Amino acid sequence: MNTDHFKNITFQQMEALISLVEQGSFSLAARKMHLTQPALTKNIRNAEDYLGAPLVNRSSAGISLTPEGKILYDYARRMIKLREEAKEKISSLSADTGGTIYVGASTIPATYLLPRALAALRQKNPEITLNIKQADSEDVMNMVLAGEVEMGVIGKKPANKKLFSKKLWKDTLILVVSQTHPWSTKKSVLMKDLLNEPFILREKGSATRDFLENYLKEEKSVNLSQFNVCAEMGSSEAVKESVIAGLGVSIISSHAAARELAQGLLAEITILGCRMERNFYLTYRYNFDLRQIHKNFLNFLNSYNSGVI
Repeated sequence: MNTDHFKNITFQQMEALISLVEQGSFSLAARKMHLTQPALTKNIRNAEDYLGAPLVNRSSAGISLTPEGKILYDYARRMIKLREEAKEKISSLSADTGGTIYVGASTIPATYLLPRALAALRQKNPEITLNIKQADSEDVMNMVLAGEVEMGVIGKKPANKKLFSKKLWKDTLILVVSQTHPWSTKKSVLMKDLLNEPFILREKGSATRDFLENYLKEEKSVNLSQFNVCAEMGSSEAVKESVIAGLGVSIISSHAAARELAQGLLAEITILGCRMERNFYLTYRYNFDLRQIHKNFLNFLNSYNSGVI
């Protein structure tokens, strides 16, 4: 047997062998496969040439398989069946509207925005589940690039050209103090006043910190090194608790502070001449294969963002 050429046997040749066995004659097999009889015969002969052994015994009584033909016939049937199963599974992907989407999210979206969005999503698309992994924006982008998550929701626009991004939601950074702080009764303060106060800062890698640092440098010619930093925290929750406890003041997301402001635990103070607005972005790899479930999720986000939901 010429095993070197065995890999050249094609699916059509295997289908010709299957059809020949099932129909019992070359003419009937050719008709089933919508081939001419010479074309079907050529498929069988080519397979025999590649195999280096006859597959079919031909006689006036009909056709029968050689031992080699029986082996190839059995495996051919299994291979054709596997091909059909693969086709069905691939087809089902495009029709599948349910399942789990793996999303990486920075602190603010993961804690304050996506839970509300998910509640609305489940009302409209109950078949979709989100698995949310929280990290800072830089780590989320790396997780998306590495395929650890399918999509990311972060607080800054990705610079990596391998990542697609689009604006989702707006956010405003605000100065917050505790209700016992001397500023709690003030409506506004100056930037120079803020520089002297004990200040609580988010950790490096946080999109909130990056945005604040860039805004102050570009708009106010102020560096974070000029602040009286008393602590750095790894989450907005930790920042809020520290402000409430009287450790210092901080600038955080309005989404993060909304509940504590409503409860009277924090007070918002305007920094004269400052309006710090940013966007949150949805991101995924440009070469990511969007299935129907992802398209449904994106359509939901578009309508949720526009206030339709």
